[in-house]
Amino acid sequence: MARLLRMPEVAAGATEAVLAEWLVPENTPFGAGDPIVVVETEKAIVEVEAEADALILTRLVPAGSRVEVGSPVAILGDPAETTGDLGALLAQLGVSKPATGDPGVAGPPAPAGPEPLHQPLHQPLHQPVRQESGGGPVNGGRVFASPLARQMLKRSGLSPQEMTGTGPNGRIVRRDVERVLADRVASPAEPHAGQQPPGQGPADPRPAGPAGQGSAGQAAEPTAVVAAERTPVRRSAAAAPLSIPHSPVRRAVARRLTESKQTIPHFYLKATCTIGPLLSLREELNAVSSERISVNDLVVKAVARAHVLVPQMNVVWTDDALLQFDTVDVAVAIASERGLVTPVLRSVDSMSVGTVAAAVKNYVRQAADGRLRQRDLEGGSISVTNLGMFGVEEFAAIINPPQAAILAVGTGRAEPVVVDGAVEVATRMTVVLSVDHRAVDGALAARWMQAFRRVVEQPFQLLV
Repeated sequence: MARLLRMPEVAAGATEAVLAEWLVPENTPFGAGDPIVVVETEKAIVEVEAEADALILTRLVPAGSRVEVGSPVAILGDPAETTGDLGALLAQLGVSKPATGDPGVAGPPAPAGPEPLHQPLHQPLHQPVRQESGGGPVNGGRVFASPLARQMLKRSGLSPQEMTGTGPNGRIVRRDVERVLADRVASPAEPHAGQQPPGQGPADPRPAGPAGQGSAGQAAEPTAVVAAERTPVRRSAAAAPLSIPHSPVRRAVARRLTESKQTIPHFYLKATCTIGPLLSLREELNAVSSERISVNDLVVKAVARAHVLVPQMNVVWTDDALLQFDTVDVAVAIASERGLVTPVLRSVDSMSVGTVAAAVKNYVRQAADGRLRQRDLEGGSISVTNLGMFGVEEFAAIINPPQAAILAVGTGRAEPVVVDGAVEVATRMTVVLSVDHRAVDGALAARWMQAFRRVVEQPFQLLV
């Protein structure tokens, strides 16, 4: 029996999402639990699984469309069912074909009359191509690209056939477009006869507008910046910057952090830890561990240990009550290609250091592939963000709501210290704790920082 597949609410409170990719062709049977469509939310890319055995009789929404939650995206049928008269089937389900017009956001069914089908937010790159050596990734005669890469290609006037995808299953991703643009800047081609040079007429694919400047934040900037813009080249005064549309992740980061600074009363505590013993422990663990352990893995474990020692910090603020947890879930900031994400490690207090290292590496891979699930990004009472690998000595981070704190970790550096009246050289690391003053008072946060520093400087506590 034919039935509608509707856009699910994959993120709590979400009103719309991007249908990024269809995983099952039309009229191909699939089983319960099989992934059938990829949905891109503001935080992650989610594979939607089938609830029962069926097949897709017809798709109502092309890949790349922004669709409101609850709107129909496809018509499903039983495995032996055929499409038959599509018009009659659509009418039976109360769905009508859309009138031609500008692409927009697909909306839910109207109260009266049949509900329209949905038009794409932008033209998808799923189009037939010839199989040529050196061409873009071909999968069944179709070229696949992420929504951001698709927009960059359209604005840059590039063809998907010029790309070699390096994403999952050969998908074209942002770095592929950046690489081609950077190559063009490094070796600019002569314009064809009758073609105007870039920046001097309609042949220029870049939108006109005033030159602007980027802004730098406190953490690694996840905004998509085309490599050509970062390459030092001589540009004419009339050249306009390439306009890159905000990705859903970038919009979510901007909105949440703006909300955080406007609504959460931050205060900050700074401490400097001697990490010589921690580095020695790491070296000994890596000599026997099958999983490579980083300093950040040990810091995450130390944060969990400090929460066990000072459980009053393991809280989040709500309007009605202060919620205190009995397990320690720690979010780890990861600068992925899609943007800044903070997946949450569950029950870190009961994990071994090796398990923490493996879990963090797995999240890094999933973030790079855009395969983090929504539940991976929810929960936790504290985050850890580390810019020490970039040589940053110290910085203050913005709390990730609804969590109560975030620890910003700087680089380890050798510096003189006084020990028993004598000057010695020690490796030291500065950390800054940002705290929600609604949930945690200054004295309590100071006790937590004291416990964290003691664990870092006596790191064998991490093993018990």
